[in-house]
Amino acid sequence: MADRLFELDLPRRPARLRFDVDDPLLASAAWSRLAEPGDVVAGALVEHLGAPGALAWLVQAAAEPAQAFRGDQLGPLDAVVRQSTLRRLGDAVGRWSQRLASLDPRRELRVLHRFEGVLLTPSDARWPAGLADLGAAAPFALWVRGQVEPAVTSPRSVAVVGARASTSYGERVSADLAAGLVDRGFAIVSGGAYGIDAAAHRGALAASGATCAVLAGGVDRFYPQGNDGLLRRVVESGGAVVSEVPPGSAPFRQRFLSRNRVIAAITGATVVVEAARRSGALSTARRAAELLRPVGAVPGPVTSMASSGCHALLRDGAAVCVADANEVAELAGRLGADAAPGASDGVGEGAPDPRDGLRPDELLVLDALPARAAATVDALARTAGLPARQVIGVLGGLERRRLARRDGARWLCAQG
Repeated sequence: MADRLFELDLPRRPARLRFDVDDPLLASAAWSRLAEPGDVVAGALVEHLGAPGALAWLVQAAAEPAQAFRGDQLGPLDAVVRQSTLRRLGDAVGRWSQRLASLDPRRELRVLHRFEGVLLTPSDARWPAGLADLGAAAPFALWVRGQVEPAVTSPRSVAVVGARASTSYGERVSADLAAGLVDRGFAIVSGGAYGIDAAAHRGALAASGATCAVLAGGVDRFYPQGNDGLLRRVVESGGAVVSEVPPGSAPFRQRFLSRNRVIAAITGATVVVEAARRSGALSTARRAAELLRPVGAVPGPVTSMASSGCHALLRDGAAVCVADANEVAELAGRLGADAAPGASDGVGEGAPDPRDGLRPDELLVLDALPARAAATVDALARTAGLPARQVIGVLGGLERRRLARRDGARWLCAQG
């Protein structure tokens, strides 16, 4: 099998790299340039050989494939691959080697440092733990402008995503959700795009909270250009703008789809506010579900195409219905501690019902009590359909609950 790999269209000249291949930071940065986001073949290679070892192997494979594809060169990878996987690896070398000649992560790190940014790699203690769930599809590095903590690393974070072509309803809901979640100690993660994403970032900023925008292109030039001012505010306010591709990288369409997996992985839950049936936000929701993250969807008018994707998620059981920050916090937060206020919180529509906890006979007597003119026990017994002796015992309990009031030998409802 290895002999046939040598027929691949690979460069047959040694690549003279300008940097130390054995440096783990530079090697991770290099792989973020060499391989496209979500390249599981590159991810598997780096997982088995380490970023420096995988890079050294690639340099050899591009120049001497006959030597590189020997079993002792592949090390532990050779024990788990089959012929089809070796073929995929050979094809991947053809892709990656095209970028070797111009590869110099030091140059891209200098650009990042001009923006006071930082490069995170999996060995960094600040690396988001949730990215491990992506397996071989995890990023090789994260290029960050702004504050890594808490915007990128917070264990309490929610992705608020949705359509670019949003409505005023969706934008208002998105901003309110973000602000309410910030008040409850959550960081807000989104994609920095027009529409729902931008509204979520603005809501978090308005509440003086941490927010993180995950871009499809390099962090040296914010995209879309119309959100440049907003993304600068994100950075200046203690948030972060993040990408898995190095400075100078263009936001290709496929990179938008790939970055959705990062948004889903680094957050505790994903909420879709508005989305058409073919919206990219649904891709984020699907990835979140695959990663066993909770997914919420905000319902909209049944006549609104902007909400049709949300309704599809709810109909298919892929998401639960959420309407406010309390319900999202319950979805994303700690069991019990972040439960949405219910009937016991005494606020608005959640105020306790005085009938809660009453037995059936107590409910019958309570319903029989008049609101104005007091009634005798016998009259109450006839109305409730209960023996008078039982009614007398029930009335005592209702009186202690301040639901019934005595008026001489008669009774009436204390709420009247």
